[in-house]
Amino acid sequence: MQTRLLVSVILAFVLAAMLTAAPVAAPEAAPAAVLPTDRTVLPIPEPQYPHSTVFDVRKATPPPRFEVKAPAKAPNVLIVLIDDMGFGQSSAFGGPIHMPTVERLAQSGLRYNQFHTTALCSPTRAALLTGRNHHVNNLGSITETATAFPGQTGQRPNRVAPLAEMLRLNGYSTAAFGKSHETAAWEVSPSGPTDRWPTRSGFDKFYGFIGGETNQWAPLLYDGMNQVELPKDPNYHFMTDMTNQAINWMRYQKSLTPDKPFFIYFAPGATHAPHHVPKEWIARYKGKFDQGWDKLREETLARQKRLGVVPADTKLAPKPGAIKDWAALSPDEKKLFARQMEVFAGFGEYTDTEIGRLIQAIEATGQLDNTLIFYIVGDNGASAEGGMNGLFNEMTYFNGVAETVQDILKHYDELGGPMTYGHYAAGWAVAGDTPFTWTKQVASSYGGTRNGMVVHWPKGITAKGELRWQWHHVIDIAPTILEAAGLPEPKSVNGTPQTPIEGVSLAYTFGDAKASSRHTTQYFEIFGNRAIYHDGWLAGTVHRAPWEFKPRTTLENDTWELYDTRADFSLTNDLAGKNPEKLKELQDLFLKEAVKYSVLPLDDRTLERLNPALVGRPDLMAGRTSLTVYQGMTGMSENVFINVKNRSHTITAAVEIPKKGANGVILAQAGRFGGWSFYIKDGKLTYTYNWLGLQRYTVAAKQPVPPGKATVRFEFAYDGGGIGKGGTGTLFVNGKEVAAGRIEQTQGGAFSADEGADVGADEGTPVTETYKVPFKFTGKIHWVTIELKDMKKADHDEAVQARKAAALKKGLSD
Repeated sequence: MQTRLLVSVILAFVLAAMLTAAPVAAPEAAPAAVLPTDRTVLPIPEPQYPHSTVFDVRKATPPPRFEVKAPAKAPNVLIVLIDDMGFGQSSAFGGPIHMPTVERLAQSGLRYNQFHTTALCSPTRAALLTGRNHHVNNLGSITETATAFPGQTGQRPNRVAPLAEMLRLNGYSTAAFGKSHETAAWEVSPSGPTDRWPTRSGFDKFYGFIGGETNQWAPLLYDGMNQVELPKDPNYHFMTDMTNQAINWMRYQKSLTPDKPFFIYFAPGATHAPHHVPKEWIARYKGKFDQGWDKLREETLARQKRLGVVPADTKLAPKPGAIKDWAALSPDEKKLFARQMEVFAGFGEYTDTEIGRLIQAIEATGQLDNTLIFYIVGDNGASAEGGMNGLFNEMTYFNGVAETVQDILKHYDELGGPMTYGHYAAGWAVAGDTPFTWTKQVASSYGGTRNGMVVHWPKGITAKGELRWQWHHVIDIAPTILEAAGLPEPKSVNGTPQTPIEGVSLAYTFGDAKASSRHTTQYFEIFGNRAIYHDGWLAGTVHRAPWEFKPRTTLENDTWELYDTRADFSLTNDLAGKNPEKLKELQDLFLKEAVKYSVLPLDDRTLERLNPALVGRPDLMAGRTSLTVYQGMTGMSENVFINVKNRSHTITAAVEIPKKGANGVILAQAGRFGGWSFYIKDGKLTYTYNWLGLQRYTVAAKQPVPPGKATVRFEFAYDGGGIGKGGTGTLFVNGKEVAAGRIEQTQGGAFSADEGADVGADEGTPVTETYKVPFKFTGKIHWVTIELKDMKKADHDEAVQARKAAALKKGLSD
């Protein structure tokens, strides 16, 4: 019946067309809807039309179609944000790392040499994406160290709408690729809430990872809110993958809706640790850092002066006392450290080259001239979190296990590859922040907060290859984009009145190199390191260095420094003793700004802050001693999974074994660089504990699990006596003991910064090299229950401290 009706309609249409085929002018289309001039309320309300009283559609005139479109000629927008790269690392700002893409953009655009971040990753990103200060986003630090105090809760409030949402509701297509670390750690699971996931934060499309860092060779990725199964490609690298995804998405937009502008936020996990890059890129830098970090600082400053990105009279600030002179290092130290920097430099050039592919793809669509690009070379200063020796496996750092130079040298040829999870020595971070003293985390120093930026927009900027010296901050990007797009700042978004944008548009600098800076006051604060900038003056205090886990003194007794940055670019002449009145004025101003932006109370707590119960942070596993999970639940981070460390526990699973036997993982947590796996191999029940990728302990049955329904169990009897101790593991099949063995040491602090727990598979990297991921279970898993046993009070207290210390280190390495 439906088919006949459709045919009749088609025939009637054809007949009508034939009967009216006389050569008369076609009727004009109804005029397009004129958008309301007021875009300060988002979404823009649809017009209300009166109900029609016309009976026959042939005699009726439809109202104009309502469509939200971006203003005419509004530019596409691309924000590129590199991770953990200092002011003195990119060749575009005098550094030793060849970055042809940002250089090319700088030659036909503008370089900014007084652009600032917050000194830490998540706070910078939140400020960038909203135009409000990081404490106003409730990201005074990172979500793993969130507290109950306003400014520190780790959850962006609805009154702080993201830029992406403003643009989306004004007719832009929006997408984010790469790293997202603005979602509360306890919300990163299918249970949510998902309000602060990227695709609920204004982005139509998200492809990337959620967290502080990822394994570039084997990342845990999301497409929207769905976990991605990685391709089985031995050459896979996330940097290439995310670039391909961005290119494909952009092409769709410009193919199907060529007049609709896009907003792409492209934020690689590079060059954050782990430093992962194909060998051919490392080889490009062979021998180029043998001169060491002291000489490199001098060379970098000389290049910076030649480029004009620092004043000709800039002095090299002294490096921190904890950083050894290169000349005093042993031959082995020099060999190892030079290799670490070769890896990092290769990582940087590779990343920039991939970004170049995206920009070339935009150019190929004819869109580059009207694409406003912000290439921000670092979300903070270079990272000194690798410590004095660097690292082969970051997880050793999180578990309080020291890596010696000799330990790391054993992996010399593997550094940068998939069998390592490395970081470089802190001396390279100091060199990477030339000409300044400090590094990432130190919000009171330009070494922690100053990052190079290049802006490129041929249709909107006529100047080419020029320098802009005006003082600006990451909160200034959002209002700049709104101004360039011809959009007002919204007063209400999705029914919530908005906190006004706190940044200052820097669009005035596009056409006026001599314009006075309009961003005249800015506070900085991360973990007690704090400063205030005002009219060229900077006052601040180093409360704790990145490699120090205790503050140097109390907050009340901090020693402040004072600099006139107009005459002292690199902060070498402390005027605090000569001008105490100015220092006091700025200290008072800091307190005023701190109250205004929810910075107070200052929180320099370390171990305490990592205990959710003590600081009022949500904890999904609070008070629970058991957890039941099911087949297909994968990627559960340590923030949403029960903690089995430093105590006795059991893992029990109800499974069905096929007649031909079963293989595969029942339950695994983490992977190659630390973790454990409960699995069946060659039909035999097996448990492997991987201690930091350095030692694996395996308990395995000698006989296969019989076909049919079975209950399999692993029991771990912890030795006690402190954290990270050993114990005895025992396997049971249908209540009968089938194997037992010793596990001599365990990880007391953390398993992984990026890999989670998986039921029925081992995603990412393998816990044991005896199988290949994902090693999916070939039988059926009905359920798996993890049960924690009682812990002695002394062991409990020590375990709590260990977990907090590990979480702190993880948070500080964000």
